[in-house]
Amino acid sequence: LVIEDSYYNMREKVVEHPHIIDIAQQAMRDCDIEPELKPIRGGTDGAQLSFMGLPCPNLFTGGYNYHGKHEFVTLEGMEKAVQVIVRIAELTAQRKS
Repeated sequence: LVIEDSYYNMREKVVEHPHIIDIAQQAMRDCDIEPELKPIRGGTDGAQLSFMGLPCPNLFTGGYNYHGKHEFVTLEGMEKAVQVIVRIAELTAQRKS
């Protein structure tokens, strides 16, 4: 029996770059969304990218009930997710390195 990690805890990678969380939270607030920080573990794209050297927190997509027979997304939710991503790009461009 060999036990290997298949899901990574991305916190250890993202915590080294707190500005990415700060920018995401600010972008959400600017779009009238109150951010909820929750630990998540699993095979998310954000976790995979973080462990490949690109720290990447998970953001909302506007969907609900993921990976079940009642999974859905609203047009309004997708529009809001796009607004947040655009705002993240704007805030990142304004940031001084």
